[in-house]
Amino acid sequence: MSVQQLYAQKKMTASDVVQFVKNGDMIIVPTGVGEPPALLTALSDARRSFTDVKVAQILAIRKFGYIDPETVDHVRHVALFYGSATRAGGQAGWVDFIPNYFSEIPSLIRRNQMPADVVFSMASPMDKHGYFSLSLAADYTMEAIAKARAVVLEVNPNVPFAFGNCHVHISQVAALVESDTPVLEVGLPQIGPVQEAIGKYVADLIEDGSTLQIGYGGIPDAVVMQLTAKHDLGVHTEMIGDGILTLLEAGAVTNKRKNYMPGKMVATFALGSNKLYQFMDRNPALEMHPVDFTNPPALAGKNDKLVAVNATLQIDLLGQCGSESLGHVQYSGTGGQADFVRAANMSNGGKSFIVLPSTAKDNTISRIVPVLSPGTHVSTSKNDVNYVVTEFGVAQLHGKSAKQRARELIGIAHPDFRAELIEQAKLMKVY
Repeated sequence: MSVQQLYAQKKMTASDVVQFVKNGDMIIVPTGVGEPPALLTALSDARRSFTDVKVAQILAIRKFGYIDPETVDHVRHVALFYGSATRAGGQAGWVDFIPNYFSEIPSLIRRNQMPADVVFSMASPMDKHGYFSLSLAADYTMEAIAKARAVVLEVNPNVPFAFGNCHVHISQVAALVESDTPVLEVGLPQIGPVQEAIGKYVADLIEDGSTLQIGYGGIPDAVVMQLTAKHDLGVHTEMIGDGILTLLEAGAVTNKRKNYMPGKMVATFALGSNKLYQFMDRNPALEMHPVDFTNPPALAGKNDKLVAVNATLQIDLLGQCGSESLGHVQYSGTGGQADFVRAANMSNGGKSFIVLPSTAKDNTISRIVPVLSPGTHVSTSKNDVNYVVTEFGVAQLHGKSAKQRARELIGIAHPDFRAELIEQAKLMKVY
């Protein structure tokens, strides 16, 4: 049977494909815009016919009907990282949460520590050889496909066909549906004067020829905007977004000085505009790979001059970062922050930056604190953190004593809080 005949045989309506889901199943869904709206809408419509079905995903973008406190006994969301669609449910207790490092989710699936019974994913149109591209998010989905009883794809002509280890053959697919809804676009966050100041401090420390890992957010994008005059930058990251596209258009990214996968940009998921998605289509300069290829420190750290830029919510005077919770209340997740901090530390000439505004709530709360708020989850340890940047400057922590660290961090705190921080540091015997 030809691949075109297999395609025709497996084509169904969205309402039909829910037959592949059984009670007790775990459905794996890719990161962000890789989530398939037609499939998840069909699941939502049929949710009351199921018992104990779970949907696992690292970042839900849209609040589908199944994300519903009234029907969690039928279909429940399991978050690997909270976003706006799942945060309230998680904090209320009816959305589950699995702590993880992003890089290790595939191994959780491989070791049967996290089930992967069914995969629902967006995909590009099939090529003449019978392959689809999961370009929007290869992440842990490729590992789930290897384990799943049933792989169901939502095939959409607006999804780019990217290169890399992100391809699925029609023979691996149990069913597919076709849709032509535009891929969800996620705009760049707003950048204010605080973000600009932090971005300049970081950008000044990034050398020509560096390889970049840039997270999502106002500060990382502020860094990117100030790198357009750099030369021969490379990209090895978990997320590719429009900020990277800006650097490419400016000629700052060439990837030619990368010593690990030279000439190639490498990422595991995409989050941006339609312009970005069109750029990804059959672009030989970009490869999308599973997260256990992009994020492990021992692999990412093969890049010389690897620069990692990631944000935190709070940092204490030893350098412990609370990046994912407000006290004990989970806000997001660990994601790839710890992965890339460690990767940059391993890299020859690498630099890891933790960035944060010095205050919160209209300058009424210092984000640099003597000790983390009670219950705060430590996302990145004191032993891993090196550069910390606020709008007031740069603190460099590696190799510094506890007292030196405290002084460095107090020096970049908001001036209104420095006297209080000094007093607390003296009580703690670290000043």
